[in-house]
Amino acid sequence: MTEATQEPDQNQVDGLWESFKASEEPSLRERLILHYSPLVKYVAGRVGAGLPRSVDQNDLASYGLFGLIDAIDKFEPDRGFKFETYAINRIKGAILDELRALDWVPRSVRSRARRIETAIQELEHELQRTPTEEEVAFRVDMDLEDLHDALAEIGRSGISALDEFVSSDSSTAVGDLVADPGGISPEAAFQQEETRRGLVDAINRLPERDRLVVTLYYYEGMTLSEIGEVLGVTESRVCQIHAKTMMSLRNRLGDPTWG
Repeated sequence: MTEATQEPDQNQVDGLWESFKASEEPSLRERLILHYSPLVKYVAGRVGAGLPRSVDQNDLASYGLFGLIDAIDKFEPDRGFKFETYAINRIKGAILDELRALDWVPRSVRSRARRIETAIQELEHELQRTPTEEEVAFRVDMDLEDLHDALAEIGRSGISALDEFVSSDSSTAVGDLVADPGGISPEAAFQQEETRRGLVDAINRLPERDRLVVTLYYYEGMTLSEIGEVLGVTESRVCQIHAKTMMSLRNRLGDPTWG
């Protein structure tokens, strides 16, 4: 491999950042985009793993590229934070914003999701524990098999797993557990830490199987299929568990009386 095709070392990257921030030269921005473009593919792959096959990975990457450019323009190297972590959140946000704008999830799926989530919220408030699937099915007047089918459909079409279950007055999502705090105001940082503690507590209160699914998926980076092999169940069953668990976490974080 010649020197011209070698990846720049960290000193060269630092120098590139310094030059770009001093001049905002478009050619330097393009070099940074090229250098960090693998991040877009990585994030698009992670987001796309939970979406229907009809969603084109190339489209996700295109949406994410705008997030990368935005991250490069707004990143402040002098703060001492790692760009990759900062950029991943920006890229993921850009992809999810575009998906929400497209609103490709069928209304029937959204309607069932609201019914099930409301039932979970009511039961958790009444019981002060995670309701069983049988209890949820009874509350929404569904057979258990129908509930499983609905959860699987919600899980396949849902994009909220990392980004939409924190309470409405919070800007923090599950993905922010590994987020770079760079650029966050003191008020937002305090809120993020408070939400982080609440999230950890909510996860620890989950039944063992649900907690294992969350841990393996978000912390170990395993696919739903791989988690199914660990638990000895089908990928579809893991998808159901994941969808119900996300609803439960969102409800707990949004309910100040829980616990």
